[in-house]
Amino acid sequence: MQHANPDQPMTLGADLRALRKARGLTLVDLAERLDRSVGWLSQVERDKSEPSINDLREIARILDVSVSMLFRHEAAPANEAGYIVRRTARRPIGPTIDGLIEELLSPDLTDDFEMVHSTFEPGSGLKTPVSRPTQEVAYLVSGRLDVEIAGRLHRINPGDSFRIRGESLRWFNRTSEPAVAIWVIAPPVY
Repeated sequence: MQHANPDQPMTLGADLRALRKARGLTLVDLAERLDRSVGWLSQVERDKSEPSINDLREIARILDVSVSMLFRHEAAPANEAGYIVRRTARRPIGPTIDGLIEELLSPDLTDDFEMVHSTFEPGSGLKTPVSRPTQEVAYLVSGRLDVEIAGRLHRINPGDSFRIRGESLRWFNRTSEPAVAIWVIAPPVY
């Protein structure tokens, strides 16, 4: 996806549209779930109308993202907007899972992929396997992880990478140190 005006930063509306489409929802589908009109939702996605905090909470719930994901944390300077994400400006993303902290590295959600910074706290793990209709590649920057992909367990060390193509995944950090990974996910799911 190409942003129409590269000098204009991505917006809440563009992110909502990308999230809605990534979940296979039409404007009508999401408007019905929100008990709002299609016209109102279309205006929100085109940044012509601003949703209330209650609307954002409901949108976040339906799209399975954190409410904080929908807020801009630190405005990027005009010459960096849409291109640069400073460490202090990363948006928290993903479901709330104890021991996993995820932040969006991509400037927005309008590309064909997203980049995510994940920190797996010591002793944390995902007990129930998850699978998503995505292709994902992760690179372990530091720490160690045990990942179970499609029922097969693998030990991942710093510098190792792994790929998931819609298979089930579980992860465990069985060490006393955090593990940090960088993910590329297509299509964007957060």
